[in-house]
Amino acid sequence: MIRTCSSALIRRPQGLRQFCRGEDLLSLRDKSLTKNSLPGLTLGLWIPVLTGSLPKPTLRAHPDSVVSMRTKVTLLCDANIGANKYMFYKNGHQYAIVTNNQQKPENKTKFALSYVDQQIAGQYQCSYKTQGKSSDFSDPLELVVTGAYGKPSLSAQTSHVVTSGDYVTLLCESRQYYHGFILMVEGPQKLFWKQDSQYNLSTGKFQALFSVGPVSPNQRWIYKCYSYDKNKPQVWSEPSEPLELLVSGNLQKPTIKAEPGSVITSRGAMTIWCQGNLDAEICFLNKEVISETWSTQTSQEPGNKVKFFIPSVTEEHTGHYRCYCYSSAGWSEPSDTLELVVTGEGTVRFSTPGSALRSIPLPQRIYWYYKPMLSVLPSPVVTMGGNMTLQCASQSDYDKFILTKEDQKFTSSLDTQYINSSGLTKSQSIAVTFPLGLSKKPSLLTLQGHILDSGMSLILQCSSDINYDRFALYKVGESNIMQHPSQRTDTGLSMANFSLGRVSPSTGGQYRCYGVHNLSSEWSASSDFLDILITGEDLHRLNQNKEASLSSSLFSSGQLRVTPSLSVKPNSTVHSGENVTLLCWSMYSVDTFILSKEGSVQPPLRLKSKSQDGQFQAEFSMSAVTSHLSGTYRCYGSQDSSLYLLSHASVPVELTVSAPENRDHTMENLVRMGIAVMVLVALLILVFEARGSQRQIHHTTRR
Repeated sequence: MIRTCSSALIRRPQGLRQFCRGEDLLSLRDKSLTKNSLPGLTLGLWIPVLTGSLPKPTLRAHPDSVVSMRTKVTLLCDANIGANKYMFYKNGHQYAIVTNNQQKPENKTKFALSYVDQQIAGQYQCSYKTQGKSSDFSDPLELVVTGAYGKPSLSAQTSHVVTSGDYVTLLCESRQYYHGFILMVEGPQKLFWKQDSQYNLSTGKFQALFSVGPVSPNQRWIYKCYSYDKNKPQVWSEPSEPLELLVSGNLQKPTIKAEPGSVITSRGAMTIWCQGNLDAEICFLNKEVISETWSTQTSQEPGNKVKFFIPSVTEEHTGHYRCYCYSSAGWSEPSDTLELVVTGEGTVRFSTPGSALRSIPLPQRIYWYYKPMLSVLPSPVVTMGGNMTLQCASQSDYDKFILTKEDQKFTSSLDTQYINSSGLTKSQSIAVTFPLGLSKKPSLLTLQGHILDSGMSLILQCSSDINYDRFALYKVGESNIMQHPSQRTDTGLSMANFSLGRVSPSTGGQYRCYGVHNLSSEWSASSDFLDILITGEDLHRLNQNKEASLSSSLFSSGQLRVTPSLSVKPNSTVHSGENVTLLCWSMYSVDTFILSKEGSVQPPLRLKSKSQDGQFQAEFSMSAVTSHLSGTYRCYGSQDSSLYLLSHASVPVELTVSAPENRDHTMENLVRMGIAVMVLVALLILVFEARGSQRQIHHTTRR
């Protein structure tokens, strides 16, 4: 405070000082104060005006200038030059003096506040003295103490899931009256905004609205909210729960799946997995709740695969989920939507497989739902290609029925309709029919080949000459079905690409796809199966001297860690029409060998291995080979326990099939003709000699 100076002068060893009263000195802190312009001006009760030319020090707080009650904080005053004495000031009053060794001036000093309470909060400055001169004051440091009041709540008015460049309105509110609210965003700069509180008659709470943005996808946006009293501006409440904005970026979207499946019995345990790219640092699982604020769960584990475990699934867990991942490069696109369905009795949204329920508030803690009845029309026995109708009916007032097929994880839902049903105990029941006629199956292919190394990107393409509205991709043995809208190609095909991201051992398996029309619950027949095979990790050295070590080194994470060998008989270069045998073998136990031709769209060949001469082998025989079999071949091994996980590839073998040689056979033909002529002449001579002999015999006989 600037105070009016009294006429009394008090002489002290340090020199003359005057005591002043008056206005707030902080309004003049940016002005240049000199001895001539403001003679004798003092800061507060004991703070003299400093007129030296020494550079002003820097004042910092460690660990932070915003600290919680009952913690510790240290004030650090840095003079950058040696000083013998440091002075700390609080709210314009001298607060503490730290004197250093006169013989060893220090460039900096610290003052520890071992117990933080409300009295510690305030505005701090520091200065220093050296060689009889005093420095200017440091810039003011606001030391804020939090935790004095109950925490407010913080929420996004629409959704905390935003698009890059958008603005968001955040609502900070409390049932207690405070003069204002403070919104702080986490980060190196600790930016914050203040707003006066206003009373909301509809909610009965005091609140403040903060418009933030535009948000960018290259950083995280984590906000906290505080409340404060204007009489104590540096004393804040406890922070609200942090609210993080999820930004829909443009990096590769993560994959999401549920284990054991997205349809689960009430009170059962389930795990939702999110897998981003290899650089993903943290992933978020976001649940959409209609007419309510979205809720978010976050988890971070080593690697790019994040696990969200739900030990006991209830009605509150039902809904639609998406994953968002963040890395140093920014935010990803959102994953595909995962719908979580809970079945069975209890406080659940869905009943036993077959029906979905309208939420009706009941006084009982546990709801009891009646399972519907499922029948087949006209008969449960149909001919191949025929049509059938499944009818789901119930006497209870349900809004929807859901039909599932366990082996193919087929699901469909339809609104209910009232029908006459005199055979039931009630005259009316709710029923819906699901036609299941088969339409032409689509085709499924891989753009990267059937065999991939871990970490490679994989895209599966489902297409058909029928104009389907969307396609569904299903992996055998899993319950999740990915669905994508179809696109029309220039050639008249409908098509959808399914990006599975970077593959891992869990990606291996058998896939098929279906075509779907929007205006019908009918799905097409399944495409032909497509096998995706994943090769092993880096080869570990085998310990051949210890059986236990050998067993452990052969396998890791279910993958075979040996490299088979490949050879060609009779030779790697053969003529068209000849027979060739490719021999795949290994010194270690392998159940099946797989032979793959580089660049071929055909699935690789499989043969069970046979033990012979102390090794495991399989012979891939090719009869009457042609030139289209020329190419590079590789051999892999697999175990029956993990058919889709392969060993490392053998050394590639190049097979060359050449056409038959077109040689000039003129000389050979002339030789053959000469020999034939000689044989013919010899035969003629023999014939003539035989006839001459017969004539002589006849002549002798007549005599």
